Amino acid sequence: MKYNICMKNPKRVRKKLSLRELCAAGLFTAVLAVTAQISIPLPYGVPLTLQTFAVLLAGIVLGAGKGALSVLAYVLLGAAGAPAFAGLRGGFGAVAGFTGGFILSFPPMAYAAGLGAGQNKGAWLWAGLLAGTAFNFLCGALYFAFLTGAGLQGAFAACVLPFLPTSAIQVAIAGTTGGRLRRALRF
Repeated sequence: MKYNICMKNPKRVRKKLSLRELCAAGLFTAVLAVTAQISIPLPYGVPLTLQTFAVLLAGIVLGAGKGALSVLAYVLLGAAGAPAFAGLRGGFGAVAGFTGGFILSFPPMAYAAGLGAGQNKGAWLWAGLLAGTAFNFLCGALYFAFLTGAGLQGAFAACVLPFLPTSAIQVAIAGTTGGRLRRALRF
């Protein structure tokens, strides 16, 4: 790890990302774009994708800050117009659409997963994964309800209920494999 002294305030130390960490963050940004394309369209416009799994893994493997930064890069890349979101969509319209709440909640979701993983205790990892997933559902459902006028019950039926089984599987797999992947990559 490299450190440099901040010129404005010499007492403050700013950490730089190493080339390895920067490449890993970029790799996870690319993994998010690829896993977004592995999707199953559902009737209400919110597809079932593997990108939430990749968001959780990014948080666990890279840590809270770097994981959230990697996922934020993915969100900004897609919002800028790159076809990174599900169905090869990109641009501000994709973020402003029905799935925007889910997309915007990805960086805090990765942060929560990384924060839980960084505590080196199993219960904290699971708490971080569940908190991140719950935040993702909350943001996605509220955003969907706001845009469609479906109400909270309708949003829950469209944006949470169909995704609960697969989210449970994704959380379980991320929680059991993420730490091993982090150790294998030596982060």
